[in-house]
Amino acid sequence: MELTPDTSIVVAIGSLRLNATIVNTWIVMAVLVGVSWLVTRRLRPDVPPGRWRNALEVMVELIQGQIHAVTRTAVRQVMIFSGTLFLFIAAANLLAIIPGFRSPMGSLSTTVALTLAVLLAVPAFGIMHGGVRHYLARLAQPSIIVLPFNLIGELSKGVSLSIRLYGNVMSGAVIAAILLGIAPFFFPVVMDLFSLLVGFIQAYIFAILAAVYISSVMADSSPEVSPEDMP
Repeated sequence: MELTPDTSIVVAIGSLRLNATIVNTWIVMAVLVGVSWLVTRRLRPDVPPGRWRNALEVMVELIQGQIHAVTRTAVRQVMIFSGTLFLFIAAANLLAIIPGFRSPMGSLSTTVALTLAVLLAVPAFGIMHGGVRHYLARLAQPSIIVLPFNLIGELSKGVSLSIRLYGNVMSGAVIAAILLGIAPFFFPVVMDLFSLLVGFIQAYIFAILAAVYISSVMADSSPEVSPEDMP
C-alpha cells in the first residue's frame, strides 16, 4: 500500500514526471479559485447575496473571529494568511473522500512547503510591523549570547508544525488500512467521516498555530487593531 502520493506518477512526458502530490495540489488550488470566482462573480451592492455567498461570508467571519481571539494586531493581514492555510489544508483533506484522489497533505514535501511559508511569514510580519532592528533585538533578548538558541527555537516551531501535520495524515492512512483489512465493507464509510473530521482539525490547528507564531512577533511592536483594519 502506498501511503504517500509522492510515489504515484500521474503524468510522464519524457524526463518530466509529475507525481500525485503535484497534480493534486494543482487540483486543490483550481477548486479553491473556481469556487471563489463562482461565489463572488456577482459581488455588487445591487445584487442580493445568495446561499453560497452567505456561506462564504459566515466562513470568513468565523476565521476572523478565531484570529481576533489570538491577536488584535493586524487582524486582517493575519486572517488572510492563516485563513488561506486553513482553506487549502481543509479542501485538500475534504477532496480525499473522492475515489482516486490522494491528499497532498500525505506528502512530507507539502507539509514542509507550508511550514516554510509560515517560517518566512513570521519574520516578514515582525519586520513589517516593527522594523528590522526591533525584530533582531527581539531575537537577541535577554542577551546577544542567546541569539543562536532563539533562532533554533524559531526553526523548531516550523519543524514541529510540519511533523505534526504529516504525522496526523500518515497515521490516519495506516489506521484506515488496518481497519479496511479487518472489515472492508463496513469501515470505509466510518473512515471517510473520521478523515473529514481529522482533516478539518488538522487545518484548524495548523492555521491557529501559524497565527499564534505571527502574533507573538508583532505583540510588542504594533498598536491595537483599528476599525479600519477589520475586513
